[in-house]
Amino acid sequence: MAMTDVLSAEDIKKAVGAFSAAESFNYKKFFEMVGLKKKSPEDVKKVFRILDKDRSGFIEEEELKFVLKGFTPEGRDLSDKETKALLAAGDKDGDGKIGAD
Repeated sequence: MAMTDVLSAEDIKKAVGAFSAAESFNYKKFFEMVGLKKKSPEDVKKVFRILDKDRSGFIEEEELKFVLKGFTPEGRDLSDKETKALLAAGDKDGDGKIGAD
């Protein structure tokens, strides 16, 4: 499954482009721009599975660094600071990884 099976290619391109500058990534705005906030829980889980490259059922810090590339190959890598902020926002139980729920 490709990201464009769930989200609009145009929305992805706009969102990734909006955060192309280093240290500009805002996960709340990004997920809103790509349309995830309007998607069903099942569609959100589909996106999660696409981003979970090692199929562990979790997205770990190393996978988060490349989250923009998970949406489009033209995406940049997140900085360590941006990656840690995204992990802190999604890691509800403090185990160093983000689960689908």
